[in-house]
Amino acid sequence: MRVLVIDIGGNNVKVAVPGRHDVVKVPSGPALTARRMLSTVRRATAGWDYDVVSVGYPGVVVNGVPAEEPVNLGRGWVGFDFEGAFGRPVRFINDAAMQALGSYEGGRMLFLGLGTGLGTALVVDGMVLPLEVAHLPYRKGHSYEDHVGRAGFERFGRKRWREFVAEVTGLLKHALQADYVVLGGGNVKELREIPAGARAGANANAFLGGVRLWEAPAWAEAAVHPVKTATPRKRTRERAGRAGRGPVTKTRGTRGTGRAAAPAGRGTAVTLTPRRPAPRRRARG
Repeated sequence: MRVLVIDIGGNNVKVAVPGRHDVVKVPSGPALTARRMLSTVRRATAGWDYDVVSVGYPGVVVNGVPAEEPVNLGRGWVGFDFEGAFGRPVRFINDAAMQALGSYEGGRMLFLGLGTGLGTALVVDGMVLPLEVAHLPYRKGHSYEDHVGRAGFERFGRKRWREFVAEVTGLLKHALQADYVVLGGGNVKELREIPAGARAGANANAFLGGVRLWEAPAWAEAAVHPVKTATPRKRTRERAGRAGRGPVTKTRGTRGTGRAAAPAGRGTAVTLTPRRPAPRRRARG
């Protein structure tokens, strides 16, 4: 399958068909609307052969399409008919999630994209989960993105910015219980040292992620669709125990009321009430 991968950034839009056509850059920025991106990309890829399209989008994606307008680009993305415009199937994914997908090497991986803003994604056992951490409060009413994005670099300077990157990397790695962190984005080159527990990613991984979006159904489902609520299990029967004593859980088919429950996954759990002790008889005088 030939995949046209479009990686939309705050400064450039990079396009490629991995294995067939090398990366081409076209300008991006606050004036880049959906329609302008489309016309620019179509001119840059004139004559290219491809079957499907993957788009790394700097914003929220739900059901494979933009759900909110991007912060650092122009408008007109939500509701735009991209499949009709390209004439091919199109899948959108958050841009950080696309690069995370291409950077993944197993376990629990946190991806932090240090670019115009802060892109974040978590990959757990092959399932990619786009995150929206960038605009959460971090220090003195300012967000994570305000400190480790391009604005933070320009405001605080390179030395202080590096300190923020190291601190944020450690905080988020611990909070999300990641095995390791991959730092991507154009500003990774500004780091003198990579923080502990992290490694530098390559921007080329975004294109591998765009291909994987079509090759790995499990990852694609997690990336482009919202989380589905699990089917609720049948309720267990429960009767109140004596005051101060909790109910005892037992597996159906086991005799008695005071025996331990079977391990999870074996049998059907039923909650039973502890047996009341027999009343004492008064002694005859």
